[in-house]
Formats: sequence, structure tokens, C-alpha cells
Amino acid sequence: MEDLQNITIRSVSVGTMDNNVYLLTDKESGVQVLIDAADDFPAIRRLLGEGAADAQAPARLGTVITTHSHWDHVRALAETVAETGSRTAAGTEDIPDIEVPTLLPLEHGDTVPFGGAELEAIKLRGHTPGSVALLYRDPSGPAHLFTGDSLFPGGLGNTQKDPERFASLYRDVFERVFEYLPDDTVVHPGHGAATTLGAERPHLQEWKERGW
Repeated sequence: MEDLQNITIRSVSVGTMDNNVYLLTDKESGVQVLIDAADDFPAIRRLLGEGAADAQAPARLGTVITTHSHWDHVRALAETVAETGSRTAAGTEDIPDIEVPTLLPLEHGDTVPFGGAELEAIKLRGHTPGSVALLYRDPSGPAHLFTGDSLFPGGLGNTQKDPERFASLYRDVFERVFEYLPDDTVVHPGHGAATTLGAERPHLQEWKERGW
């Protein structure tokens, strides 16, 4: 758990592919955002309960944001929405491939408010056409970027050895992440451990040359 000035960030790893599910709770209002209801709804329910203890007001899951449409990131989406009544959000281009209806289409630069906080959608096209990263700017510390499967420690997400898709993802990650945010930005990927932009920046040219 990361206890920031206005929100907390909790996570749990679920399913056979060790997907990360992230829960952000606005401390004052109790409004929560869940990023990727990937699998194992009982684990997500426990995560919601833990996050509720971080708030001064009764907690309420306001939005579930899906970073991209791949099956391993949506297996508990229907259960989560049915039990919590939360709205759903995803990148516009990925919506047709998500079985659960998406209420809030996300374009690059859109914001998703939760209580007194907000997330900024950063479209990173390539892993899927509508992949989005979600940016939280902490007023008293480094920014936090939830990247789905577009950026990991050590490289970019899988683009199926398609040069055009890789070029698209590399360009977006370079321009919309590394040229936009400082090195202390914390990267929370869809699988595995966190990293920082500073740790990954020296390897950008290596990634570009190898094509993955």
C-alpha cells in the first residue's frame, strides 16, 4: 500500500498470468477507482474492503477503468460491475472487444475524476489500438503512471512482431510518457514489479533498435 497525500494506492496480483489490479481511494470522499478488474473477484472484493479503511467517508467504487481489451485484464469485470454498480471506462478503440458495456470512452487527454482527485488518460497505441495509461499527479510527491501492458520494466508491451504496431507504441511511449513526465514518475505495469521512468530511460534506444 502506498499512502500519498490525498489518496492511497493498493494492489493485488490475480490469475494465472499474475495480473496487477490497482485500487485508488480518495481519502476524504471515499470514492475509489479500480484499474483492470483482471480476475478473481473475491480477491478484488477484499481489496475494496482494505481500501475502504483508508477513507474518512464511506467508500464507494465509482469507476472501473480497463487499460486494454485483452482477455486477461477483464475476467472479473462483469462481477465487479454487477456487485458495485460502478461505471466502466476504456480506450475508445478497444470498447468493441470488451463484452461488458463501457459507459465512458476515453480519448487521449481525457480525465476521470474520483472525489477530489483525477486520473489523466494517456493513449499508448500499439499493444492494442485503444490502450490507455492512467496518470495520477501527486501534489506532494512523484507522479504515478498505470501503464497496463504498454510499458514494463525492461521494455514495451507485446506488439506481435509487427513493425508498424511497435513503431506506433514506441512513438507514443516516447512522446507521451518519456518526453512528458519526469524521471521520478513511478510506473505501475499490468504485470510484475513497479519501476520509474528514470530507471528505464537509458534503455530507450536499445528498445528501438531491437524492435520489441
